[in-house]
Amino acid sequence: MEKIIPIEPDNVVGLYGSQNANIDLLSHIFTKLKIIARGNEIKVMGEDHEVLLFEERIQLLQKHLEEFGRLTETDILNITALEDDSFYRLDSGDSNVIVHGREGKLIKAITPNQKKMVASAAKNDMVFIIGPAGTGKTYTAVALAVRALKNKQIKRIILTRPAVEAGENLGFLPGDLRDKLDPYLQPLYDALWDMMPMQKLMSYMEDKVIEIAPLAFMRGRTLDNAYVILDEAQNATSSQLKMFLTRMGKNAKFFITGDITQIDLPKNQQSGLIQADRILSSIPGIDFIYMDTKDVVRHHLVTKIINRYEAYENHLAELAKERKESKLKMQAEVATEPDHE
Repeated sequence: MEKIIPIEPDNVVGLYGSQNANIDLLSHIFTKLKIIARGNEIKVMGEDHEVLLFEERIQLLQKHLEEFGRLTETDILNITALEDDSFYRLDSGDSNVIVHGREGKLIKAITPNQKKMVASAAKNDMVFIIGPAGTGKTYTAVALAVRALKNKQIKRIILTRPAVEAGENLGFLPGDLRDKLDPYLQPLYDALWDMMPMQKLMSYMEDKVIEIAPLAFMRGRTLDNAYVILDEAQNATSSQLKMFLTRMGKNAKFFITGDITQIDLPKNQQSGLIQADRILSSIPGIDFIYMDTKDVVRHHLVTKIINRYEAYENHLAELAKERKESKLKMQAEVATEPDHE
């Protein structure tokens, strides 16, 4: 029997190994077969049952590679030694692992509130995550989206941000609209690059399986069969956030993340995230998770910086309150003074 087995283009490098080392190992395991790997195909020749068994194991190896991001010699030996592929289970051994990133990196829910995000995603179709910088809001949401895509629960991932300037004017930058907007969207690219091979990510983006776009580009769309993440939602106005939330279509999950202490909107505009927190929290199917400095997973100094800024802002608020109370007291005293005229 002679059979040609197609290999997913994104799996070729990982499946074949450095200098075809994995193919050489498979040749030593399946000694009765002649195996030729060229491009995106493996040609195999031998007895019928041997060829069919080899094909089953190649599919399992590809499945393992897609799930864990790497394929070791031990993985190949264990998978090819299985007597029945129905006994093969993809199991990381850690219930907190959300997805396996590039080169087998474990993307986990680390803090209690990150674990709440994972649990909430299983129960709710819309989840708001509000908290300070460095708490893993966006990173965890992107990991959940990548997992859903890998498991074929959805057909696409859409990541979006409001294009609001954080104290800087990017209008002078060279390039077209995409070049000017990329600085706003870079954190979303960074998270994705951690979680899947570059070639696969580029392929997904080219095919619009993964889309990264400014919030304004969501207007008029219906987002079906998608995992949609709105990042930096504190910089969306009330009308923008309402527009975004009403894009939700069938079999869709929406994650909205933001930090209400870092609002870059003009002072005369209200943050849509603050308004949503007040009016949407009682709707079944919508959940709100509030992160704090205990969830910070960046450098230990980030927690200290956030705490110090919070203390300073609370101090300013107290001073403003005292000044207001003092002014009201003075006004009351003036109003009660007798008129000598």
